[in-house]
Order: sequence, then C-alpha cells, then structure tokens
Amino acid sequence: MCIEKNYRNNEVLRKSFNRLAEQTFGLNFENWYQNGFWQENYIPYSIVIDGEVVSNVSVNVCNMNYKGKIVKLIQLGTIMTASDYRGKGYARTLMEEILKDYEGKVDGIYLFANDSVLEFYPKFGFREAKEYQYTKEVTITNEDKTIMVPMKDKNDFDKMVKILDTINQNAEMYMVGNSGLYMFYLSQFMTENVFYIADCDSYVVAELEDTTLFLYAIIGEGSVDDVISAFGSRVKKVVLCFTPKDTRGFEKSELHEEDTTFFVKGRFFEENHDDEYMMQAITHA
Repeated sequence: MCIEKNYRNNEVLRKSFNRLAEQTFGLNFENWYQNGFWQENYIPYSIVIDGEVVSNVSVNVCNMNYKGKIVKLIQLGTIMTASDYRGKGYARTLMEEILKDYEGKVDGIYLFANDSVLEFYPKFGFREAKEYQYTKEVTITNEDKTIMVPMKDKNDFDKMVKILDTINQNAEMYMVGNSGLYMFYLSQFMTENVFYIADCDSYVVAELEDTTLFLYAIIGEGSVDDVISAFGSRVKKVVLCFTPKDTRGFEKSELHEEDTTFFVKGRFFEENHDDEYMMQAITHA
C-alpha cells in the first residue's frame, strides 16, 4: 500500500482512478483531462495497492473572491473507496495526509458530504455549516435577448476559459484561478447553458426549467436584474445559485439539498460564521 498524489499525467494511475470514479459516481475524468482542464489545482490523494487506485480524496484549490478580497480555500471531493477495501481506514489515512499538507497553510477547508458519512468528518475538526439561497418572483414584459454561446469543441472551450480567467464575476463570492473546475461542468454537462447578453456585455451561465430561471454565474458587470430581464417574459421565478452583491428584492432561505451537508473548518469560516452566503453550485467538486 502507498499514497500517490497529483498523478494526472500518469496514464496507468489516471485510468485506474477513472475506473473507480465510474464505479462509484458514474463519472469519468478522461475527457476533462484530454481537453486540458485537469490542472495542478485538482490533486487526487489516493491509496494504491498493486497498481490500482482503491481509495481517494481529491483536493481542489478553490480560492474565492469574497467581498473583493481573495480567500485561499481548498475543497475536498471525489471521496471514494472501492467496495472490497472499505472499513480498512483508508479514507482516514488520506484525510490525515491532506490535513498535514494543508492545515494552517490555507484560510479554510470545506466539503459536501452525503448522509452516510455525517459522523466521519467531525473527527477531523469539521463542523456543519449553513448556506443561504436567494430567490424571487418576477414579471418580465420584453422578449428573450440572450444569445447562446457555442460550447461544442475545444476551440469553444478555450474561449470560455479566457473569459473566465480575465473577466470578473458579478457576485459576492466566486471562485478565481480555477477555470478548470468551471469547465468540468461547461464542457460536459452544461454545454447549452452559456449565454451572452449584449445590453450589459456579460456572459451568463443559466438554465431555464419551465418558467424558473436558475442563474449560476454572471461573468461581467451586468446587474442581476438586467440579466434576469434579458431572458424574457417566459421567466416567472428566479433562483440564484450564487450569492449576489445586492440582495434587495430577493427572498432568502436556508439551503437544503438532498443527501448533502456542508462541512467547514479553518479561519475563514470561523471569522465569517454569521455571513449568509452559498458556494457557487457550479464550483462543487
């Protein structure tokens, strides 16, 4: 048994990692890697036995712009152990290794846990925390003014990376320096969810389900209300999947997601214990 870290360019270990991810979550990271989005800020920590990845906890460097200041955070994700190797303490070993490498060197560590492991993370000093989401009902009279941005191939993907890396987002909290994690979604599961709004020169990641608009990101200075209006009269309700700078006119509620609990530790989360924010939904690892 050994611990292997940050081996994305090792084809044998990467394929083994992908096999375990497929068995556990139905996910495969190979296209993400081949498109160049798996960079040094996604770091698997894995138990390897006889050349096979049997347990993993990945570190995602998720620095945030929060109220105009950069906060150094890491998010733990892709936490998995092969069925034949569970109950052997491998996840604990990996957690201890990660905390040894990062605790005290970043402003905070967070993760999203499923209901089966809620007693595990407090053993490492994590506590449950709340997130808050903002919604409102709207009446819009104009027609749809949005233009869908193509996300079909690597050329489109690379243009989106440049946009993410060079244009600030209009949000109270948003991830910086990790366009690869955004592209995990935008190059695979959300290829029809990027729009451009000329009136406010902003790019938007959004999803319209019946009459409800889910807004995931505003890349540019477009105001939330202007962006909402641009989607036209079909929209009757808006759900923000990030925290806006201006919450006036929105209804705030504690966020509850099925089989998901937000765990945190570190200075940032203690100093901002009473703040009412949510992590951008498209930055969940």
